[in-house]
Amino acid sequence: MAGLAITDLTLSHFRSHRAAHIGFDGRPVALIGPNGAGKTNLLEAISLLSPGRGLRRAAAEDLSRRPEGLGWKVTAAVQGFGPAHEVETGAESGQSRQVRIDGKAATQLALARVTRVLWLVPAMDRLWTEAAEGRRRFLDRMTLSFAPEHAEAALIYEKAMRDRNRLLKDQVHDAHWYRALEQRMVDSAVQIEANRAETVARLMEAQAGGDTAFPQADLAIINPDRVEDFGIALTEGRRRDMAAGRTLVGPHRADLAGIFAAKGVAADQCSTGEQKALLISLILANARALCAELGAAPILLLDEVAAHLDNQRRAALYDEICALGAQAIMTGTEAALFDSLGHRAQAFAISETAHQSRIEEFTL
Repeated sequence: MAGLAITDLTLSHFRSHRAAHIGFDGRPVALIGPNGAGKTNLLEAISLLSPGRGLRRAAAEDLSRRPEGLGWKVTAAVQGFGPAHEVETGAESGQSRQVRIDGKAATQLALARVTRVLWLVPAMDRLWTEAAEGRRRFLDRMTLSFAPEHAEAALIYEKAMRDRNRLLKDQVHDAHWYRALEQRMVDSAVQIEANRAETVARLMEAQAGGDTAFPQADLAIINPDRVEDFGIALTEGRRRDMAAGRTLVGPHRADLAGIFAAKGVAADQCSTGEQKALLISLILANARALCAELGAAPILLLDEVAAHLDNQRRAALYDEICALGAQAIMTGTEAALFDSLGHRAQAFAISETAHQSRIEEFTL
């Protein structure tokens, strides 16, 4: 199986990096350095080569290196779907983020035509025990990897809901003001729910059919306010929603439930290690399903993932990544965490000086 790959990455005034350049050859990558060296910042820069706000969901102005605040830029050469592409994204000081593909202005959604990027970061370790919002965002990120148009449907829904909520807070009773907004919510909700359901089905199939050392997670979408006719529910619920000052029913309240299939135990009741293993299983299943559909494995960003696995699970993860043919870019504080990868991976020592990032390739 062949994967998508970044072959060249350049950062300018991005987070801690005044200037950084790194070349990749398509193999998995180990970025090794002490805490604070800027390893996760490199992963975040790569995550911005896909639609959305990246792995930290940061605003454009927060990505600029301080104290300069001059704006920032990320440029990459990407090999994958057909010919190679040059992708550039960045923002001038005080401006919104811009995207260019092969020198031409493009939308963020157009990035999905060039590459697909999945990630797993330490903040996601609390996924199964935090509020539903985090799991919903996790589900939507996986859904976006399969159906880039999901982003547009979500934006339409959220904008219409914000406008409706404004009417509710202003105690507007005239039904005329609500009808068009609620119809947009209904139309986009149908697409959102269908996309999410299809994603869960694909993940379940990929887990069941995958040769993996990681546990299967049985998934289900839970909507606490599921109704047969969303449009009628919005119309009849206006008085209730007006008292609350917000919309109380819809896909924005959905949740994702996970069960450790082999044990029949809910994910939030599993040990910390088991919860992490379930997340890795889902990311790998997402990657396998995308590879089967697109003919190319996505780029994987795995931040500090090796530190929380025993030697056997760590080696199994690396074997699965290599079998998939994915360019997995991983971070760690010690080279020993990647010993079992050996010549199958590139390794870079990362350090940060006062003036620029220092990135040196070495052999594991």
